[in-house]
Amino acid sequence: MSEQLTQEQLAQAEQERAEWVRIQFQKANEYLASKGIVSDNVAVTESRYLPPYFAIWKLNTKDKHAYWVVSGDLPTDHIAFSAAANAREAVRAFSLHWQLKAQQIMDSGTTDKTQTEFAQILVHRAQALYEMFEKDELWQSAPVN
Repeated sequence: MSEQLTQEQLAQAEQERAEWVRIQFQKANEYLASKGIVSDNVAVTESRYLPPYFAIWKLNTKDKHAYWVVSGDLPTDHIAFSAAANAREAVRAFSLHWQLKAQQIMDSGTTDKTQTEFAQILVHRAQALYEMFEKDELWQSAPVN
C-alpha cells in the first residue's frame, strides 16, 4: 500500500508540476501579448523550468523574432533573444537588468511607496536569480519537457 501511495504521490507531484509549467507558459504569452508581441511557438529545448520559482522561455514570434521571457514567483519580463546565448545567460541578464532598474528607481528620488516597494522586489528577485544562475547543478541536466 505504501508503494502505491508513493506512486500516487509521484503522479500528483508531476501533475502539479505540469500545471505550474502550463500556467507560467500562459502567463509569459499573455505578458508578451500585452506588449503587442504575438508568440508563435516556444523553443522547448532551450527553455528551462524550476517550479515554483521561475520559468525561462525562449518564445519565437510570428514576425520571426525571438525573446527570452521569465515568469514565476517574480515579475514577468522579457528581453531580446540576442541578449543571451542560452537560458542560463538569460537568467543572469534579467538579474542584472533588474538591479539596474531598481537602482534607477531609487536614484530618481521618488517618494511613491509603490515604486520603492517595486524596487525592493526587483532587488530581492535579482539576487535570487543570480544565485540560481551561479548554481552549476541547476544547469547540468538536459532541458525538461
